[in-house]
Amino acid sequence: MINSHNKEITKAAGLIAFATFLSRIFGFLRDVIIAKVFGTGMAADAFFVAFRIPNILRRLVGEGVLTVAFIPVFTEYLQKKDRQEAFEFANALYTVLLISLFIFTILGIIFSPWIVQIIAGGFREDPQKFTLTVILTRIMFPFLLFVGMVAYFMGLLNSMNHFFAPALAPVLLNIGIIFGAIILAPLFYEPVIGLSLGVIIGGFAQFIFQIPFLKGKEITLKWRLEPLHPGILKVLTLMLPSVFALAVTQLNIFISTRLATHLPEGSVSYLYYADRFMELPLGIFAISVATAMLPTLSRQASQGEIEELKETLSFSLRLVFFFTIPSMFLLISLRVPILNLLFQRGSFDYTSTTKTADALLFYSLGLWAFSGVRLITPVFYSFKDTVTPVLIASIAVIVNLITGIILMFPLKHGGLALATSIAACCNFILLLIVLKRRIGSILRYDLLKSLGKITIASIFAALGAYFICSFGSWREGGFTFQKTFLFGASLSVAIAIFIFLVSIMKLEEAGFFWKVVSRVRNTVVLDSERRGD
Repeated sequence: MINSHNKEITKAAGLIAFATFLSRIFGFLRDVIIAKVFGTGMAADAFFVAFRIPNILRRLVGEGVLTVAFIPVFTEYLQKKDRQEAFEFANALYTVLLISLFIFTILGIIFSPWIVQIIAGGFREDPQKFTLTVILTRIMFPFLLFVGMVAYFMGLLNSMNHFFAPALAPVLLNIGIIFGAIILAPLFYEPVIGLSLGVIIGGFAQFIFQIPFLKGKEITLKWRLEPLHPGILKVLTLMLPSVFALAVTQLNIFISTRLATHLPEGSVSYLYYADRFMELPLGIFAISVATAMLPTLSRQASQGEIEELKETLSFSLRLVFFFTIPSMFLLISLRVPILNLLFQRGSFDYTSTTKTADALLFYSLGLWAFSGVRLITPVFYSFKDTVTPVLIASIAVIVNLITGIILMFPLKHGGLALATSIAACCNFILLLIVLKRRIGSILRYDLLKSLGKITIASIFAALGAYFICSFGSWREGGFTFQKTFLFGASLSVAIAIFIFLVSIMKLEEAGFFWKVVSRVRNTVVLDSERRGD
């Protein structure tokens, strides 16, 4: 049975997943264009490092940490105080955040050479690549300002149970980058500069897109300079120690990037493209459910409903593993055909495909752990516990650094991807152990039984897909009828095998899936009818 809280999460997660799916489609189109134009050469490496710098800071000071710190506090204001007090706090935080992001942006532009030196020290060996990376970093740093405010808007809208618009906003970023690659890039002596300007255009479009939805929720943001507001102090108390904990994935990516700059040219790009494929199931499933469940967890923790909270978390894990585990096995078995069809053209050759496939293999091994961490970490924040995730994240970062240094020699960039997955597994397992001591075990029989059935069905589905694709030749790039047919057939067979096996094993999550689809379809139709479309 799905209780009312789980129905709420299912509906919200479905909306977020639908919007995220659209964003990822445009994201892949973006990456296909970048791969064709820039491949895995010097300009691509420089762009991906430069783009990663404001992205890391965005998640440290904005999207991830701000959201999980803001939502519990704002929800508490709405629950225990009146709406006016809640929005006085929201306006005070809005003012402080805007000023802080502006200062961060200016400092980032000024100190770009030193930041690039820290992130990509290996680029110093090639002065041209280092200089280009600094230029691109300076161009893209204002992205931090726009997307940091978008993250704040997301926290506001999510707290008011509106999830669709914030999840859809990244589509505009991808469109901006595509515009930069196709329209602006040919206008510059160094085409990758046009690509970087597309990032700024996309970030600004995300910012503007949120405003009508804020007005629709009767949210009017005003200038309120009150940096010592009790709500802000409470958010800062949660944010400051949790910056490291929630951003452990970003810090691990930073470590991988830093080490990869000491490997042969193209290594940074191989890791970037592989990570993009990892982000698809993570964004559509794990992050969608984690975003949807945080307001519910915050309410349950605030009211001391521990058993209900455990049920919410168990339900969310089962729902996410239902999608991410088969995704993991399919990414492993079809990694070369996927990269061949989507990326292998122009400057992205067969060598780029095979080397990116190596990274994707090792990243995929940790997909279940990446997903689990995304779901369990917010539970600690719902209890306003920031110390425990910090300690566990510290261990995970150390594991990533040590294993990365060890594995990068025999496995090159693949070793760095494997180190990141190992660190995620350690993070997830340690979080589970500590959470068990805190609220009791969530690894109940129904969760473990579900996990076993999903794994068995996923293995057979992946084997079926691999067998069909083995009849194709995946050395030559681009679309051909044979390759497209084989890939489509392999996916169809894999889905059929998975659905057949989970059906005969009577897996309850299959019912959850159809409920998600039904709720999203009904919600989208109703919204369309209200707008008169």
